Amino acid sequence: MRHGGQILVDQLKIQCVDRVFCVPGESYLAALDGLFDSGIDTIVGRNEGGVSMMAEAYGKLTGRPGVAMVTRGPGATNASGGVHVAFQDSTPMILFVGQVASDQRDREAFQEVDYRQMFGPLAKWVAEIDRTDRIPEYISRAFHVAVSGRPGPVVLALPEDMLSATSDVADAPRANPARQHISQSAVNDVLGEMARARNPLMLIGGPLWSAQAARDVATLADQTGWPIATTFRCQDYIDNRHPNYIGDLGIGPNPALAERVAAADTLLVLGARLGEMTSGGYSLFQIPKPTQRLIHIHPNADELGRVYQADLAISCHSNDFLAQAVIATQGQFAPAPVTERAAYEHWQTPTATPGAVKLEQIISHLTQTLPDTAIITNGAGNYAAWLHRYYRYKSYRTQLAPTSGTMGYGLPAAVSAKLMHPDRDVICLAGDGCFQMNGQEFGTAVQYGANIIVIIANNGVYGTIRMHQARQYPNRPSGTDMVNPDFAALARAYGGHGETVTQTDQFAAALSRARAANKPAIIDLKTDPAAVSHRTPQ
Repeated sequence: MRHGGQILVDQLKIQCVDRVFCVPGESYLAALDGLFDSGIDTIVGRNEGGVSMMAEAYGKLTGRPGVAMVTRGPGATNASGGVHVAFQDSTPMILFVGQVASDQRDREAFQEVDYRQMFGPLAKWVAEIDRTDRIPEYISRAFHVAVSGRPGPVVLALPEDMLSATSDVADAPRANPARQHISQSAVNDVLGEMARARNPLMLIGGPLWSAQAARDVATLADQTGWPIATTFRCQDYIDNRHPNYIGDLGIGPNPALAERVAAADTLLVLGARLGEMTSGGYSLFQIPKPTQRLIHIHPNADELGRVYQADLAISCHSNDFLAQAVIATQGQFAPAPVTERAAYEHWQTPTATPGAVKLEQIISHLTQTLPDTAIITNGAGNYAAWLHRYYRYKSYRTQLAPTSGTMGYGLPAAVSAKLMHPDRDVICLAGDGCFQMNGQEFGTAVQYGANIIVIIANNGVYGTIRMHQARQYPNRPSGTDMVNPDFAALARAYGGHGETVTQTDQFAAALSRARAANKPAIIDLKTDPAAVSHRTPQ
């Protein structure tokens, strides 16, 4: 006989869960008890939003569901941000939420929420486990759903009395989700379409990639000569130094790249959904039938034809297509140099923006200094546009950023990444507003020795909103100013390392000291509020 919390944790161990992120709550004490001597690394965060984003980042890094546990009511509402990131970013994740006892349901008991209604639009599956002897069944299904088709988040509510009750139920085996495959004839159809194109282009992104897939797509480019662009915040899917890489489609892309996409006669979209950011607000491609001949490959058949009608649509994993395509294209093409690479190189040339601390030079220094394996995280804000434009990602899964555009993501994601890869540099780039959305998780980094470096672009304004205000309501800034703390002193107060940079030439030494500090660090960049865009002229 085991109590429900022990049964739940035993199922997590069977599913090979090695880390759980949580904020403790009295509504799931039995689950916390189950974790006590489980061998599962339990990371206690400061806010449920932070731990849900840590779990989401874990899912991005591993391809396995990241697991978070939070308490009912306010804990669940706080955690919803990470669930939304996981849904829009197609990341496998499981969120366990405490719930009121079953004999108190539907009375608006203390912190009671109907989680099926609350999380219904945000998750792939939402359920409440009402019987202790069904815990193995629900956990098994949750792990299947989270990774199948288009991956995403699952939310399971845990009534307090169900967790504390006992049962002699048998464990469920490890999840064994169905695999999708692609036939060689379908691969040949795609290759034939691209071979007949006069001006082909590959656009890569989406879920269910791997380091091997990143190597395979580079090999495919070598063997065919096709130019490759990445979708929003998937820049690390190919080494940006590859001569066939021509840039990323996202917020504020290279205008030359947008023109190249428009000029393509055949577009192979591999793994990506073609969402709003990648499609330039659905303006790059005509709806429902693009003018380009569209080949769309995605792991979820429901995504194919959802917005854009493809000439050839295939539901499969990008990994499987690439593995077969690499073999099939050997010696079959006479690749020519990719001329569009020159426009990408030109776009990488720094353009001076206002202020004594210039982000274009800061990011260029990072790309020249950091090792190929360094992981860069960020949330949302105009500061990220400098990162997208000037940083060159060199290895797969070195970019952790939300395609959902969620502020506050970068810091918890960096903590999760550093816990997983303590031997690698992990750098979080954040705006002052973005950092303060989850800045308390710097304390989590200190507690667990996750020696991240947070670089804060501190200009005292919500820069993205200020930029839009300036365009739509000139000279009428409203609701976008902030008074910030001394971020370097805040780092020291937590027990970390703090630096303040007021001139660009101070940054290199500050970064060196932060990397050598052997503790979590913050570098506070005093940037000019006039530099609200990477295109703002000096």
